[in-house]
Amino acid sequence: MHSFSVTVPSSTGLNLAGTVDMPDSEPVAWALFSHCFTGSRFTPAASRVCKTLAEAGVACLRFDFPGLGQSEGKFEQTSFSMNVDDLVSAYSWLEETFEAPKILIGHSLGGAAALKAGARMPKLTCVATIGAPFDPAHAVLHFADRISEVDENGAVTLTLGGRDVTISKPFLEDLAEINPEAYIPKLRKPLLILHSPLDTTVGIDNAQNIFLTARYPKSLVALDKAD
Repeated sequence: MHSFSVTVPSSTGLNLAGTVDMPDSEPVAWALFSHCFTGSRFTPAASRVCKTLAEAGVACLRFDFPGLGQSEGKFEQTSFSMNVDDLVSAYSWLEETFEAPKILIGHSLGGAAALKAGARMPKLTCVATIGAPFDPAHAVLHFADRISEVDENGAVTLTLGGRDVTISKPFLEDLAEINPEAYIPKLRKPLLILHSPLDTTVGIDNAQNIFLTARYPKSLVALDKAD
């Protein structure tokens, strides 16, 4: 396999930095990867999964959401709903440039975004999530004690994943309006839910709730002893 850099348009016209992991032979299919909260296309889950799939013959696109990694934009001006729109934009770009992806994969909050975006990708044939929260608002639980600062100042700067990120009030307001019980049943794609029972960041109950809410065909795989 080999990898090369691409530029993908966001839903708002920003340039998003992307990487295509390509098999050495003609791809049997294409996949699209949605990375975790405040992460990038170079986080281990994104790079390892995409490279492994490429070695198995599946070409993969992974990209940085706006304001993260090497992409344009400011993180504090983004929202979960915008990330969902950006996934759909990346799907359209792949369809126009190479081939419409058959597989959508999302890690952590990127998995929640994949569950919402998948219904808007007509040629998609399956979705997989890795350690995804049932409710995207789960992302704010780790700084719940700082939310009052957002109400007072309109934003709060936190250190997440070794870097400073600014969480804005519109970002939190958008999360508060998201209802997974409304959109997960509309996915109507074969769904593979991968989750570690030992996950202390996003508990296994999230995977169980996704499984119970989604329509068949669906599978829940416990990644025993994974961290």
